[in-house]
Amino acid sequence: MKFYIDTSVFGGYYDPEFSADTSKFFEQIFTEQVKIVYSYLIEKELEGAPTRVRELVERIPTKSLEIVALDEEAIKLATAYVHAGALTKKFEDDAIHIALATIHRVDTLVSWNFRHMVSFFRIRQYNSVNLKLGYTTIDVRSPKELLS
Repeated sequence: MKFYIDTSVFGGYYDPEFSADTSKFFEQIFTEQVKIVYSYLIEKELEGAPTRVRELVERIPTKSLEIVALDEEAIKLATAYVHAGALTKKFEDDAIHIALATIHRVDTLVSWNFRHMVSFFRIRQYNSVNLKLGYTTIDVRSPKELLS
């Protein structure tokens, strides 16, 4: 399995509300049961995070990590999500995460962001744009839903 995890999942590792499920999910990553797609946008967003959150990235085994670049294709797809009304310009970074996950054909984008990502109606909007532009659909779930 290949997952794109957004910044909220890293933060969820130490958040009392989400830590139990997030740490179980990360255990699947640390034991190389799943592969993670990691973008430099995540790295940028984690710059201001506490050290212990940033260090989670360093704990991911190299075999479990695929680093992807932010490119013109991702920016265009993210812009299409905004133009379609799935997100506003203010939350363009969330749109970029979804675009990168779509372009790199992950099995699921994993997030604790229920407002902009793990949202039934927004997922329908993302997938509508994806299908109109010739991409596959994207599945978006919380870490809790992906525990084996």
